[in-house]
Amino acid sequence: MKELLEKNSELKPLKLGQIVEGKIIERGRSKIFLDLGPFGTGVIYGKEFYNVRGELRDLKEGDKILAKVTSLDNEEGYIELSVSGATKELAWEKLKEIKEKGEIISVKIIGANKGGLLAKVSGIPAFLPVSQLSLEHYPRVEDANPEKILKHLQKFVGKNLDVKILDLSQKDEKLILSERAKETEKIKKALSNYKVGDVIKAEVTGVTDFGVFVKFGKENLEGLIHISELDWKIVKEPSAILKVGDKVKAKIIEISDDKVFLSLKALKENPWLKIEKKYKIGDIIKGKVVKFNSFGAFIEIEKGIQGLLHISEFKDVKEMEKALEVGKEYKFKILSIDSKEYKISLALVKDE
Repeated sequence: MKELLEKNSELKPLKLGQIVEGKIIERGRSKIFLDLGPFGTGVIYGKEFYNVRGELRDLKEGDKILAKVTSLDNEEGYIELSVSGATKELAWEKLKEIKEKGEIISVKIIGANKGGLLAKVSGIPAFLPVSQLSLEHYPRVEDANPEKILKHLQKFVGKNLDVKILDLSQKDEKLILSERAKETEKIKKALSNYKVGDVIKAEVTGVTDFGVFVKFGKENLEGLIHISELDWKIVKEPSAILKVGDKVKAKIIEISDDKVFLSLKALKENPWLKIEKKYKIGDIIKGKVVKFNSFGAFIEIEKGIQGLLHISEFKDVKEMEKALEVGKEYKFKILSIDSKEYKISLALVKDE
């Protein structure tokens, strides 16, 4: 802010958007005249006056204020000024300074939508995305239902949260906040005590449609067990495997910045290790249909082992769903096996 004023105090021609300091020399019912020194006389009137008349009410002749140049020369020869424009300009400068220093600020939440929380910082509208909430406040909604997420977020309206400025753009009037960022360094430091391959004891803190959140260690660190890491078999719903409060053992499979990813299946015997000895290409086997999707049907060959019957076997998805029924067994021919990639391709054996 200081640098901004010093820059504008140099005796150079005024520019639109420049912040200047002026002394009140005359007050009217709907306008204020300012002495701008060597630059001449400025005026705040019309819409610019009415927008800030509450702020200007107690000012008197001789008082100094900051204003932004909106016109260099109006019809009457005055320099038109905006107090609200100056306030906004200086607010953006302050926000840039806060971001550069990595300062933590407290903001009051004034609203919520399905994407996150709304706030104002120095009068500037700000947004705190769901993904930038702290682990403590992150909505762990089982089916990722937008309405349930919104209901969770509405609990924060009226409360203060400590945040950092994640990103800003004065040009686009964009101010993005992060509650999670203030914890990043602390979490990184705590994670230095762990490494990939460690087996930890954890407690389930949340169950969603994409996986399970757990907390572990004396530091109460939080990690995610993705749905694909819950078991070797295909898991349709994590809630069918675990619930909040369950105690589990999990293996750390990745540490990325302040995020930890864990696995339950890594601690279970991999059924794919013996699969190529047990089956070979061309074998006719029985399998149960467990799930349909746009590119085929998943077939359970045995516990923990699924193969794919590709959609190309049929004209379209409707024909596939008409020919097969989830939960029923059919005969299939093995087209290919890749135990390293956990893939078996199948073809339906049609009854003659």
